[in-house]
Amino acid sequence: MAALYTIGYTAFQTADFLDALENYGVKLLVDIRSMPYSMHSPEYNRPNIERLLKDRNIYYRNYAQEFGARQADRHYFSDEGYLNFEKFAQSPQFQQGFCKLQKSIEQGYPLALMCAEKDPATCHRSIMVSRVFNDSGYDVAHILSGGVTESQEDIELQLLNKYFPYRNQITLFDEPTDDKTLIAKAYKKRNSEIGYRGEDATDENIHDGVHQEVRTAVF
Repeated sequence: MAALYTIGYTAFQTADFLDALENYGVKLLVDIRSMPYSMHSPEYNRPNIERLLKDRNIYYRNYAQEFGARQADRHYFSDEGYLNFEKFAQSPQFQQGFCKLQKSIEQGYPLALMCAEKDPATCHRSIMVSRVFNDSGYDVAHILSGGVTESQEDIELQLLNKYFPYRNQITLFDEPTDDKTLIAKAYKKRNSEIGYRGEDATDENIHDGVHQEVRTAVF
């Protein structure tokens, strides 16, 4: 069992989405959409998904402030004008969310991060959030349609193949670079493509600043 799962709901019919969570033993769903509502998939609007999860004995929490893709503070934006994931991952709110989920994991709560995107390699849930957990030594599994999973290392290999497909073909004019360095560069490239730029919001990712505390548990 992974320490942390992620899931994108657009890859599933609702019943299959809930079944996938149950099959992997998830007991806490952490919604990291900046706004927990969708015009296209109203069943995933916060009140609706919260009710469906409760019927399956799964907790729901919203971590928009901590992990949302759309952040308002320009301090965390790159010079090119998009949210710098690495910089935001050092922010107090991100670190607070990370520490809370660390405690939940340590207490034995199997949890999953939820966003909308089907492909984790194109979503901030893997490029920003689960990357930090993986780098901290946690086993990360991304749940895909059909109930199969891929690891964060699988995501990184996809990024390497996308941005550095000829990395093993060194010429006299190439400077040899190890995979670790190339992976870091690949994350930056993907960040520059998907990072929030302060433009008009889509219905899936509008920052609403909502955060829910739990009465008894740390998550």
